[in-house]
Amino acid sequence: MSAAPRIQTTVVGSYPVPDWLAAAPSEQALADATRVVIHTQEQAGIDLVCDGELYRFDVNHPETNGMIEYFVRPLDGVRTRMRFEELVAYRSQRGMGFRTRPPGVVDGPIGPGALDLPHACARAKALARRPFKFTITGPHMLAKVLANRHYKSVDEVAFALADALAAQVRHVDADVVQLDEANLPGAPEEWEWAAAAINRVLDAVKTRPAVHLCFGNYGGQSIQKGTWGQLMKYLNALHADHIVMECAHRPVEELAVFRELRPEIGMGLGVVDIKRTEIESADQIARAIEAAERTLGAGRVRYIHPDCGFWMLKRTIADGKIRALAAGRDLFEGRSAQKAA
Repeated sequence: MSAAPRIQTTVVGSYPVPDWLAAAPSEQALADATRVVIHTQEQAGIDLVCDGELYRFDVNHPETNGMIEYFVRPLDGVRTRMRFEELVAYRSQRGMGFRTRPPGVVDGPIGPGALDLPHACARAKALARRPFKFTITGPHMLAKVLANRHYKSVDEVAFALADALAAQVRHVDADVVQLDEANLPGAPEEWEWAAAAINRVLDAVKTRPAVHLCFGNYGGQSIQKGTWGQLMKYLNALHADHIVMECAHRPVEELAVFRELRPEIGMGLGVVDIKRTEIESADQIARAIEAAERTLGAGRVRYIHPDCGFWMLKRTIADGKIRALAAGRDLFEGRSAQKAA
């Protein structure tokens, strides 16, 4: 039996909602679809699988694929019925051009409410045969998209959200719990309170905490502008086992900034560009790993993955990119293709 691969393959989170699930949604259909998503990854040789987040998808809010509404609507202190003047004020906010309305208005103390992340995790993990990752939208992202009518500042909203999420995470049983932040890269000046907030959640993880950052993915386009170099203080402040970074869609020369990453934090390298419909070859993946290790040092890359979730791609394209991840890693490490046992 061959040794375990040095570099682990994983996905970031979302998967395209199958047409048959959207056409006839039910609890059984959702379970069947989640089983398909997980099995697709396992069959391709992905080491750390995810549930595809199918149960979060909201047809009324396709711009964020349910990564916002699913988390905030059940919370105490969040109102979803908005007044017209609140909508007008929200649309004038910086950085909210990708949304026409807030997912909710904070008009009281935030609490966990009816959110039940442990159940969602357990339901999906029971379908997996390989190590399982559970994903959660981070407190900075949630705080920035909510309209605030209760707290003195947006950072106070983030801390309240962090406490509510941490109360859930303490009961989440997954091999990796990943926090996703897609707004901070466009607001790097907020890094200090953003790090303090997310660390409250990361500290509640019983297993391996991870953080994913990207520049957004709205209809296959980036939303935020900036560079990873502006966020190195944030990354080094994280209480994370590893980071999961958008790199394939970024300038090649930008990779060098990750030399400054604390060695205790594992590097997750985005090698699949989810904003392109072309399917990467195994050779392209292997060369991307080779270039990263040449820049960052041998053994520095611990994970490879897509830049972001697959939700806006066709399933055939997503599946091809998933297969390329494992094939490219195996080619780089000189391994024969690894399939699920």
